[in-house]
Amino acid sequence: MKKSLLIAAFIVWAPALFAQALPTVSLQFDSNPDPAKTVTTLQIVGLMTVLALAPALVLMMTSFTRIIIVFHFLRQAMGAAQVPPAQLMVGLALILTFYIMSPAINQANTTALQPYLKGQIEQKEAWQNAVTPFKDFMLRQVREKDLALFAQMANDSTAPANASEIGLAVLLPAYVVSELRIAFQIGFVIYLPFLIIDMVVSSVLLAMGMMMLPPVTVSLPFKILLFVMVDGWYLMVQSLVRSFH
Repeated sequence: MKKSLLIAAFIVWAPALFAQALPTVSLQFDSNPDPAKTVTTLQIVGLMTVLALAPALVLMMTSFTRIIIVFHFLRQAMGAAQVPPAQLMVGLALILTFYIMSPAINQANTTALQPYLKGQIEQKEAWQNAVTPFKDFMLRQVREKDLALFAQMANDSTAPANASEIGLAVLLPAYVVSELRIAFQIGFVIYLPFLIIDMVVSSVLLAMGMMMLPPVTVSLPFKILLFVMVDGWYLMVQSLVRSFH
């Protein structure tokens, strides 16, 4: 009975209590005669936009794309759809990406971020200095055929004199396509030994008359044993890191 009375009293008095405690939020647009404040506001909006696009930039401008696709090919080839977990594979891919991209990140920090924070360079120059090491990295991986394709689709008939004249609108999609091609090539090589194990196990089960037993159930332990015997993770990480030049 007492609990019922307390609940009823809370329902009756709660709206009044929360109406007094919670603040109101209002959105106003006022004219500002000071151009400096307007520029600062636009810079904040631009910074928030860059932060929102940061995950996409990590996917497109770094080695993350190739690594995560190869890891997923490995998991599918082994037939273990949930092992290792997707979060673990993404975390390992991010760690390897940071390791591979550390020279470009350090160069961008030295030539762009630190001078900009100290007021030695302007924002435009800082952006150019920050993008340059990543462009150099992408140019070392991308194919000329892919660059020519997107340059042609962008109606860019003039050949750039040097790498600095290639725009990100052409370089980024060309780099992603090149990374997808290389990742699928590596995935094909990864699939071959596991495919052979599946074929051998299927033939043995068919010869023994065990047609109702799924071959994947029998072949999975042999795949794991093969991967462990050849030190698969060591070879995988070593090959992926050395594939970037």
